[in-house]
Amino acid sequence: MSKSEPIVIVGGGAWGLSTALHLRQSGYTDITVFETADSIPSRYSAAYDINKIVRAEYEESFYTDLALQAIQAWKDPLFGPYYHETGYIVATSGSAPAKAKNSLETALASVSKHPVFAPGIEALENGDEFKKYAWQITGPLKGFTGYFNRLAGYAHSANALHGIFLHCATLGIKFVLGKSAGTVTELVYEGQGSARRCTGVRTADGKTHAAAKTIVASGAWSASLVPEMGRFVTARSWSVAHIQLTEQECDYLRGLPVINVRDLGFFFEPDPATRLFKLCPLGAGFTNTDKIGTSLPPMDRIPPPQDFIPAEDEIKLRKLVAETFPWMADRPFVDKKICWFADTSDSEYCIDFLPDTNNSVVILSGDSGHGFKMMPIFG
Repeated sequence: MSKSEPIVIVGGGAWGLSTALHLRQSGYTDITVFETADSIPSRYSAAYDINKIVRAEYEESFYTDLALQAIQAWKDPLFGPYYHETGYIVATSGSAPAKAKNSLETALASVSKHPVFAPGIEALENGDEFKKYAWQITGPLKGFTGYFNRLAGYAHSANALHGIFLHCATLGIKFVLGKSAGTVTELVYEGQGSARRCTGVRTADGKTHAAAKTIVASGAWSASLVPEMGRFVTARSWSVAHIQLTEQECDYLRGLPVINVRDLGFFFEPDPATRLFKLCPLGAGFTNTDKIGTSLPPMDRIPPPQDFIPAEDEIKLRKLVAETFPWMADRPFVDKKICWFADTSDSEYCIDFLPDTNNSVVILSGDSGHGFKMMPIFG
């Protein structure tokens, strides 16, 4: 296609913004992003958050190599302000099931042999060894084992979305925001059979917008626009909670590595702007499946604030905090919410043309909870 033909991107989250950026850098001049939210970062995006883990440990070398490329790109001046290479501790507690402990041992054996990771990996066998890298921990860490990885950390996801949005706007990329003008309700087609192709999108205000190529990057909502996606992409959710800290407490925890206890959950150093300490429990997550087997986020619960997480997740987080920072174990959880993402059965990304559209529609979905870290290179 000509680089002057119109391209529509549905979704202003991490993958939609990255795609818009890379298309513009590749010389495409007519790019429009449609987003339901009134502003970016979008409250409908899985990346509407204060931080996301950026790490490259994978069982598959393809994703390891891709994530290493992404980490390098996070250090570019455009993305660098949002990346924090604090290091990453992966662990299991003393009460972890055998499967979790075996998985940790396999991961440690793999990264210890990797030429890029190996110099920054150290096995952690007891509480004192954990506190070598996370000296702020005061809890008992009963039976904890794990490892420290120097080449990892987190990115401030909401700030990254906002910063890249502003940068894209200066490049001439157009944005249409809001529930009426920015919500794409339908892909518009012409032709039948082998001649069928998408010619644009229709928005909630009834307007039709022409496109030579339509890119659907709507995450957990993909199946609402492209029903075929419901067969292999599932909208799944994980809980998120925070503890409000004082300025002094926030400063005390500055520089804390990301700590991921595989049978309980993970947390980050607190956000200095809001002084929120974010925690996420680990588990299978939750779906919202209809009668035909399609899971979509419940719109009556989206966007935040929700002020709710399931009781079993709160129990995990209470145990996690008691083992690490008992001085805040009884603090109330604030800004509790359910974060929805697009999951696939094998955790593989879906980047493909929609069948029977003559390559006029591209689907970007299936982040499977590990897609944000790729934002700098995804497009």
